[in-house]
Amino acid sequence: MSIDQRLAELGIDIPTPVAPVANYVPYVQSGNLVSISGQIPMKDGKLAFEGKVGDSVSIEDACAAARLCALNIIAQIKAACAGDLERVVRIVKLGGFVNCVDGFGGQPQVINAASDLMVDVFGDKGKHSRSAIGTNALPLNVPVEIDALVEIG
Repeated sequence: MSIDQRLAELGIDIPTPVAPVANYVPYVQSGNLVSISGQIPMKDGKLAFEGKVGDSVSIEDACAAARLCALNIIAQIKAACAGDLERVVRIVKLGGFVNCVDGFGGQPQVINAASDLMVDVFGDKGKHSRSAIGTNALPLNVPVEIDALVEIG
């Protein structure tokens, strides 16, 4: 099954890639590796989630935010591949950051929402190494930010 067929089966529309909000580029390709800058939970040009997990953001909303970050990563991958997601050889690594209260230990659960989406979309090519890190703050007060390293052909 092609990636586009899998996306259709999952009912997923890939959004327009989010433009950078500071002095950086959304992705950099070096050889066959594409480094995707940290993606935040933007939807239709607006922040979909704000706040700190364990305070104003529930674990369920944090998982939804992580999934949205993953969708934005896929949008950047698609741009890097000139629209052809079949060029993805492997999702190599996801780096997940969770804006959370002291003592919160559910970072892996939150970032799993992004990991699950990568496997749902790319199958075995979506299995990756990963970091799930808690932090006291993220840009624009988002609850989750995720970056990625992807091998393309």
